[in-house]
Amino acid sequence: MPSDGTLGIGELAAQAGTTVKTVRFYSDQNLLPERARSSGGHRRYAPEALARLRTIRSLRSLGVPVPEITRVLDSGEALEAVVARRLDDLGTELAALRWREAALRALQEGAPEQMAERLELIGAVSVPPSTSVIAHYWRRLLPVRLSARLRSTITEAAVPQPPADPTTDQVLAFAHLHALATAATDHCLASHRPITVEHPDLLYDGLYEAHQLVDAAVQADRTPGPGEALDCYVAAHARASGTRDTPTFRRALTVRLAAAEHPVMIRYWQLAGQLTPDLTLGAADSWLRNALAAGTAAG
Repeated sequence: MPSDGTLGIGELAAQAGTTVKTVRFYSDQNLLPERARSSGGHRRYAPEALARLRTIRSLRSLGVPVPEITRVLDSGEALEAVVARRLDDLGTELAALRWREAALRALQEGAPEQMAERLELIGAVSVPPSTSVIAHYWRRLLPVRLSARLRSTITEAAVPQPPADPTTDQVLAFAHLHALATAATDHCLASHRPITVEHPDLLYDGLYEAHQLVDAAVQADRTPGPGEALDCYVAAHARASGTRDTPTFRRALTVRLAAAEHPVMIRYWQLAGQLTPDLTLGAADSWLRNALAAGTAAG
């Protein structure tokens, strides 16, 4: 080592347990500044460059990108913030890998004659999967005059999130759901749009509350029947229709809801139910309609 204490590139590489090529690369990326050049034009590094090089290599071994390492070393960014971002990135990467594995197994497990169809279906979904197409479907489906607050609340509740560690059946269910939402034209939406009323907030506020009450009833293992959830459900429909909850209204509502059932929505909630262990809005609404039908039949 020269009297000025500097290290040559080979010495620095040897002490850090790496190669001259690696040291040169980090120098060229401005991660490892030179102290000076020798009379022969060779790079010389300060003694503290060894600790800096070890830090760089440790961060790179964890997949931290060069620009982020620069911010930690030269701009004073907290290492904790970089680690947190890297963990978020890894979570996204792992989710993508788990999805790809399940998607490949879905192709592998299908009959040979299904492979082309399944490939097209699954291949239309981004990796990791995004719910944006399904959310857009709901924003188009809900009544135009519905408030932004309720539109957001209902859309969030209606759109199932892709499982973090999906089964092959769940990959297929999500892909079918994505295809259903993608294929929905304005004409198609009009045919299975929920019941239209003059004051949609009156209806949807009450329906959302009723669906929350059903969740508690299902947790308690109650079969569809009379109670607070059904009363809230019928009251929401009655308010939106400008009338009162009466036996006559309940009978008419039973008929109206049965006539409004649409195979697309039935299919939607069947698929959504495969993606979450929680009660879907569709399952809650079905419980309430069954409770209503049972009550009117008994009456």
